[in-house]
Amino acid sequence: MADLNESFAGMMSAQATTAQATTVSLTTDDARRSHAIALLPDQLISQIAAGEVVERPASVVKELLENALDAGAKTLRITLDEGGVKRIVIADDGCGIPPNELPLALLRHATSKIRSLADLEAVATLGFRGEAIASIASVAELFITSRTESCPHAMRIDAQTGAISPAAGTVGTTMEVRELYFNTPARRKFLKSEQTELGHCLDVIRRTALARPDVAISVMHNGRAVEHWNATDPQTRVAKILGEVFETAHLPLDERAGSLAVYGCAGRPTASRDRANQQYFFVNRRFVRDKLLTHAVRTAYEDVLHGNRYPAYVLFLDLPPESVDVNVHPSKIEVRFRDSRSIHQYVFHAVQRALARHAGASPETTSGGHAAQLQPTGATSFSAKPFTSTPESLNLKSENGTNWMRQSRMTQGTLPVAQPLALYDALFGRKDSGAGTPNATTRAEEPAMTYAEQPAPAYEAPPAPLGHADDQPLGFAIGQLHGIYVLAQNTRGLVLVDMHAAHERILYEQFKHALADRAIAVQPLLIPVSMTAEPVEIGIVEEERETLAVLGFDLAVLSPTSIAIRAVPALLKDADLQSLARLVLADLQAYGGSRVLTERQHELLGTLACHNAVRANRRLTLDEMNALLRQMEATERADQCNHGRPTWFQLTLADLDRLFMRGQ
Repeated sequence: MADLNESFAGMMSAQATTAQATTVSLTTDDARRSHAIALLPDQLISQIAAGEVVERPASVVKELLENALDAGAKTLRITLDEGGVKRIVIADDGCGIPPNELPLALLRHATSKIRSLADLEAVATLGFRGEAIASIASVAELFITSRTESCPHAMRIDAQTGAISPAAGTVGTTMEVRELYFNTPARRKFLKSEQTELGHCLDVIRRTALARPDVAISVMHNGRAVEHWNATDPQTRVAKILGEVFETAHLPLDERAGSLAVYGCAGRPTASRDRANQQYFFVNRRFVRDKLLTHAVRTAYEDVLHGNRYPAYVLFLDLPPESVDVNVHPSKIEVRFRDSRSIHQYVFHAVQRALARHAGASPETTSGGHAAQLQPTGATSFSAKPFTSTPESLNLKSENGTNWMRQSRMTQGTLPVAQPLALYDALFGRKDSGAGTPNATTRAEEPAMTYAEQPAPAYEAPPAPLGHADDQPLGFAIGQLHGIYVLAQNTRGLVLVDMHAAHERILYEQFKHALADRAIAVQPLLIPVSMTAEPVEIGIVEEERETLAVLGFDLAVLSPTSIAIRAVPALLKDADLQSLARLVLADLQAYGGSRVLTERQHELLGTLACHNAVRANRRLTLDEMNALLRQMEATERADQCNHGRPTWFQLTLADLDRLFMRGQ
C-alpha cells in the first residue's frame, strides 16, 4: 500500500513540474512578443522630446521668445496665468507666418532656420532644431494666430485638431499655450508653486531683455502688470534690470580682436555678492551657462575677489557662428567652442584688463562721483626701494623712545620713496627753495622742523599749489586717524586710506610678480626657527620641497615631531614665522603643490600679504604715509585689497561743503 502511495505521489509531482514548465514557457513567449521592436506613435515621440525641451513653463517662454526674436520682433507682450501653468501668451510684431505654413509649424523637425549641414554648422539664429512647437503641442493646448504683411487678416490654427480659421490680429504672431501637461499629469506633479514657476519665467524674460535692449517687453501675470521695459540702450536696460547698485558699481568692457569681441559690464569687486545670481553671459546674443566662460571670468577676478564672494556681470561674446557649436543640447543653453583654450584666454584677459584699467578709480564718494584715475607708472618714476614693513620704515619709536610724530623729518634723505617735495612742502610751509630737486638740502645750522612744531598756515593762505596733481592723484598725507586710516589731501579734497588694506595689495602684487618670474627674494635665517609639527606636516615638508622653494621657504625636518625654518621670503622676514609656515603647509596639504602654484596661488599669496601687511594701531610717520601713497599709485588694482574691500575713498570739496552746509 505504501509503495502504491509513493508511486501516485511521484506521478502527480511530475505532472505539476510539466505544467509549471509549460506556464513559464508561455510567459517567456508573451514577454518576447511584448518586447518586439515597433515604431512609436508620433504623439509619444513628441512627448518624449518634450521631456528635454519643455521642463517647466519657463522652458515654453524661452522657446517662444526665441522664435519671436528670430522673426524680427521689436515689441513683445507676455501674459502669464498661475505662473504660466494655466496659460502663456506671447504676442510679437514680427514678420508672421503665412497661412499655408501654419500646419507645417506644428510638425516635428520643420523649421525655416536651416536647410543643410552647412547651415547647422553656422547657425546665426536662436532657434533651429524645429522641435519646440511640436513638443509644446504634445503636452499642452496650443493655438497660433499669425498674420503677414501681405495678408488681409490673421489666421488661427488649433494644434489639437489642426483646424484653421480666420481671426483678428495685427501683423505678427501670437502663441497661446494652455494647461501645460494636461495630458501628462505625472509631469505636472513635478512643477513647483505658482510663485516659483513665475520666478523662473521672469528669469528667462530678464535674460532676453538684457540680450536685446532694442526690443520693448511687457509682462502681465494674473491680469496685473509685472515688468515693462521700453526699447533703449544697453546701459539703461542693464541698470533697469540689475538695479542701481550695479549701475553705480560696474566697469565698462569692450575688447575686440578681429572677428572676436567681448563687451558689456563687469561689476566692481567692491560690489560683489554672496550669490552668483547676477551673472549673465551671452554668446552671439544667446544666453549660455558654460563652465569654460564662467571659469575664465572667475579667474580674472581672483586677484581682487577671494572667498565665497561672487562678481556680478553682463558680458557678451561675439564670434563667427562656425566657431561655436550650439547644437549640444535640445535646450540650446550649452555650447562648445572649437578652440576652447583660446576663447578662455581671450575672455580672461579681457576681463582682467578691464579690472586693471579701472583699478585706480576710487570707490564712489558720498556724491556718487569718482575720483581721478590712478594709472600705474613705470619704475623710473619711483625709487627702486619698495614700501615694505621693515623695522626701518615702520618702526613705532626710535631707539631712544622718541614719539612717532617727531620721527617725521621733512628731508628728502629720509623718504623711503623719492618724490617731488615742492608740492608737499607747500602744504606745510617749508621754505627750502630747492625742495623737490636733486640739490635740495637742509642746512645743518637750521634743525629740521618736526610735524608737531610746524606752524599752521594762515587761514587766508591759498590752497596748496597742486597744479601737477595728476602725478600724485592720492595727494599727500596730512595725518593718521586712530592708527588705522591715513588722511591725505589732493586737488579734489580729502582722501581716506585704509593703510592695512592698501599695504596688503602692494605686498600681494610684489609676491605675485616675483612668483611669476620665479624670483622671490629669500632671506636665510641666521638662527633657524624650530617648531613642533604633526606627522602630516612632516610629510608635506618632505614631499613638497620644490614647491616650498619656489615660494621662498626652506623647511627642514629635524625629527619626527619638529621642523626647522631656515629661510623665508624676504618680504616676510618680520612675520610670525611659525604660524606662516603652518599656513603654507595647510594649503599644500589641502590642494597639493601643483594646484597651489596654479589655481590656488592667488589665495595663498593674498593670505601671505595679509599676514605681513602693516597692522592697525601702528603709527606711521608722514614720510612713511607718503611712501605708501606713492606705492599705491604705482600698483595695479590698488583700489581694493585682495579680498575685494576698498582701500581708499575720496571725499570731494563739494561733499565736505554739503556736510557743513556751506553755500546753503
